Parts: sequence; structure tokens; C-alpha cells
Amino acid sequence: MALIWLDGELRDADSARVSVFDHGLTVGDGVFETLKTQDGRAFALSRHLDRLAASAAGLGLPEPDREEVTRACRAVLDAVPLPLGRLRITYTGGLSPLGSDRGDAAPTLVVAHAETPRRPDTTAVITVPWTRNERGALAGLKTTSYAENVIALARARQEAASEALFANTAGQLCEGTGTNVFVVLDGELYTPPLSAGCLAGITRALVLEWTGARETELPMDCLDRAEEVFLTSSTRDVQAVRRVDGRELPEAPGPVTAKAMRVFQERSAADIDP
Repeated sequence: MALIWLDGELRDADSARVSVFDHGLTVGDGVFETLKTQDGRAFALSRHLDRLAASAAGLGLPEPDREEVTRACRAVLDAVPLPLGRLRITYTGGLSPLGSDRGDAAPTLVVAHAETPRRPDTTAVITVPWTRNERGALAGLKTTSYAENVIALARARQEAASEALFANTAGQLCEGTGTNVFVVLDGELYTPPLSAGCLAGITRALVLEWTGARETELPMDCLDRAEEVFLTSSTRDVQAVRRVDGRELPEAPGPVTAKAMRVFQERSAADIDP
């Protein structure tokens, strides 16, 4: 049975309960991180904890206790080691009055671990009519206010796709519901800059460092012209896109994507916490 860390101790799934007055439940006042785990080890933990702290600061939450979060992750991983898993760290505003105002209680910390299948090498994506607000209060923060993503991902599933891609309010390519996106144009690899409103993905940053890809503003129609498209995320690593809406990319993964996949696999295998 999975063991879950909740506010200072390991509990089984049946007893790990968060209050109905937790601000993360009532108004989505929380931040989170999802990490890939292999054989009981979490990948890029330091980078994820840095981003957790940055998201908490952006939301105005107290800084998470890094030692406690690390201890919680280790306890959960040791309790139920898995060959390939998804480690979820959730940090919320804690008990609060009904409404948007925060209370005086300490934040809630939950760490959970579940098995996950290996992702396929290729996938299909769609574009959706809704936009990311690159100037909104939550831009670039990994918060639990995820309803937009739930709606968009449900639309993708209806169209036999695993991801939905958003434009921002300026009509530029931004990101997916839980991924960053890279495109190959005239043989060169590009991804939207953080100023476009996308999340500063951990895998995105490593791909930029390890492949020499460039950040640039990209109009949405670049997806109609791209020779290759791929997604990055903590659980997908680098995943080639074989279809964007109705456009097929039959050679996926193309040569640039295949190289990025290979480099990421080699470099991540060599260093669990790059």
C-alpha cells in the first residue's frame, strides 16, 4: 500500500486526509512539483525544490522548509520503492476561512508516490482556443489552480491526443497543459521564452543546456511549418510529436528530436541531480 507524507509523518492512503477547509482545496491556493523517480531515486530534486520555493514566493506562501520536504520525499521513496514512478509534492495555504483570505494556520505539505508507465516515444497533440495570460498573477508559477489544464486536456483526449497546446494573449506559442514545447524550423531547434508565459520546466531547462536550443518568440502557425515538434516534461522526458491537430509528422521522431532524446537519456542517466 502507498504511504503518503502528510504534515510531518507517513500515513497510509486511507488515513491521509486533508481538511475540507484547506485553502488548496477551497480556492486552489497551493503549489506543487512532479518528479520522475527511478528505482527509488528522484530525478533533479534540487531543481524541483528551487522551483517549489519560487512558486510559493510568487503565490505569497511561506518558504517551504527544504530539509523537511527533502526528508518527506526520502521517506516516501524508501517506504515504497518503484522501478518508475511519479513523486508529487503539494504545498498549500493550509487551513483558512471559506473565501479568498488566508488564515493563520501553517501550510499543508503532502508528498505522494505512485507508479507510472513509460511514455511512448511519440504522441499526438492539439491546439485549443483558450489562451495563457503571460501577464497574469500566476504566469510562470506551478500552482494547484489547474482547472484550465483539466478542461484543455479533456478536449485533447476527445481528439485522441495526449496533450493540448496553448497560445498566449499575443497569439504566440506558449506551452502545453503540463509540458513545454520545442519546434524545429529550417533545421534549428527553438522553444518559447519564459516571457511568453510558459512554465520554467525542469526538463526544458536541461534540454536548452544540453542541446543548444534557442529561446525565441514563435507565432502559433509555426506548428504548421515545423519539420519536427517535441514535448518535454518530468514524466515525458523528451517525447516526439507525430500529429498536431490534423497535420501528420510521419517521420517522428525526426533527426533533431532523436538526438535530443538520446542526449537527454544519456545525460540524465549520468547524473540523478543535474
